[in-house]
Amino acid sequence: MTQEVRIDKWLWAVRLFKTRTLATEQCKKGKIMVNNSVAKASRMVKIGDTVQIKRNPVLFSFKVLELSQNRMNAKLVPEFLQDITTPDQLALLELGKIASNGVRERGTGRPTKKDRRELDQYTTPYYLDEEWDFSVND
Repeated sequence: MTQEVRIDKWLWAVRLFKTRTLATEQCKKGKIMVNNSVAKASRMVKIGDTVQIKRNPVLFSFKVLELSQNRMNAKLVPEFLQDITTPDQLALLELGKIASNGVRERGTGRPTKKDRRELDQYTTPYYLDEEWDFSVND
């Protein structure tokens, strides 16, 4: 077995990215870090390294347990990496899911006239000075 593997190959092999090209693009954008330093796609990883992936707003962290250059079955992935993402980062992920509950589900069609009015009422700014008359009568 190899002692070191390119980070883009390893990310693809352990199924963190669908294609190696996507893993390479994320490295170019600076979204991949190895041992707290930004990694290029050609960066070599070793067993014991910590790999961090920035996916807004969460910073996922993984520990390298084994190395592989070939894509593997999803059942084998836990043998190659350990998820060490902190609980506060996972809480951010949950908050993001909760916040997206106000979004219409895809495929539900256009809003009805009543829905549109409710949306307008919710999004229209309300100014206090429109209701009150501040003119001074002597």
